[in-house]
Amino acid sequence: MTPQTDQAEPIRQHALEIFQAALKAVDPVEAIFRYLQLTDDVLQVGEHRFALKDYNRILVVGAGKAGAPMARALEELLGDRIADGVIVVKEGHGLPLAHVRIHEASHPVPDERGIKGAEEILALVKDAGERDLVLCLMSGGGSALLVAPADGVTLEDKQAVTRLLLACGADIHEINSIRKHLSRAKGGGLARFAYPATVVSLILSDVIGDDLNVIASGPAVPDTSTFDDSRQILDKYDIWNQVPPSVRSRIERGLKGEIEDTPKAGDAVFKRCYSKLVGTNIQALKAAESKADKLGYGTLILSSTVEGEAREVAKVLTAIAREVRDSGNPVTAPACILCGGETTVTIRGDGKGGRNQELALAAALAIAGLENIVVLAGGTDGNDGPTDAAGAIVDGHTLARARTEGLDPFDYLSRNDSYHFFQPLEDLVITGPTRTNVMDVYMVLIG
Repeated sequence: MTPQTDQAEPIRQHALEIFQAALKAVDPVEAIFRYLQLTDDVLQVGEHRFALKDYNRILVVGAGKAGAPMARALEELLGDRIADGVIVVKEGHGLPLAHVRIHEASHPVPDERGIKGAEEILALVKDAGERDLVLCLMSGGGSALLVAPADGVTLEDKQAVTRLLLACGADIHEINSIRKHLSRAKGGGLARFAYPATVVSLILSDVIGDDLNVIASGPAVPDTSTFDDSRQILDKYDIWNQVPPSVRSRIERGLKGEIEDTPKAGDAVFKRCYSKLVGTNIQALKAAESKADKLGYGTLILSSTVEGEAREVAKVLTAIAREVRDSGNPVTAPACILCGGETTVTIRGDGKGGRNQELALAAALAIAGLENIVVLAGGTDGNDGPTDAAGAIVDGHTLARARTEGLDPFDYLSRNDSYHFFQPLEDLVITGPTRTNVMDVYMVLIG
């Protein structure tokens, strides 16, 4: 960060400390040990107990940014009891493991490495029998990493659809609804392959509302979406005629009943499937709240389910900041306003950035010239869009500093080029890969 000479300096530092506290609370290793215990050869997962003597093999599979540390925690807990395992993680998110093979692959647009890892996973669970226990590790990014295209759909087709959905402003529920209907693994597909084995899914949530059938596109849980939903979403964003012909053909065949839909609640494949949420956005916000309290701020958590256009959310958050400053509502200063979720960006330019950097840039415009207000927006995975930054931090002097660098904030915002706006200001929040993902954390500190 560029050193600040105004009163915002200690507040900016506090914002970074609060963000780090949020990240620590959703560390994947701590999450596994919080919810799993092994006592007398009985594995307890939340309220469920599994006597390991009843199983011939324990297999570990999974996909997502948090997969490697989650698998490492399982290896520490279960050791040589793990017979085999395969997980797919985002490139750069791997770790050395003893019993579980790791594939690193591309995210958010899938690639051949993701296909290779997914095929190994499906082959492993397809070979599982009634006396096998499959531990399935799912976290944010799993949808892009667990790539098993449905018959007639190519990797290139899935890449094209992914790019269209990311660019049009579709939310993660909508994106994953379509992904599930173009895949053999998503939307309960992995449960189909694994049946009749026992499947226990351990899940870090990166979606609004912690909907299990949306996180990583729900490979081992009943799917609530349909082919009809896929068609409606593509129509909603006016991209039906832009997706590849194979995708349109598959959805149309599904609508006619020529292709079986994803498995729903009550399907026999879920008879031995169990799921446990081990990390959520609200856990991160609660930890941030605790840290802010210790730093002397009156703290208020607004919501862990924030969504909408990033620049519009920025307007709401900064309006609350001005209200705190002017009237002491809804909390008196010094105050920390926290919320979490996942915003979207409708891409209008060809710049580089992400939803958190865009939110921060819009916030900088809204608080320009105001003293003692700091806004931080950061992704808990450490990667905001296709960048190496988690997000950005701004205050009332950000725009003045930008002008001295010859940077026009309106121009950068119009081109969705927030990364190159914040980079010369050294206002990017860079954590490196956190190997976790429970969506984003937004905070406003009022001194």
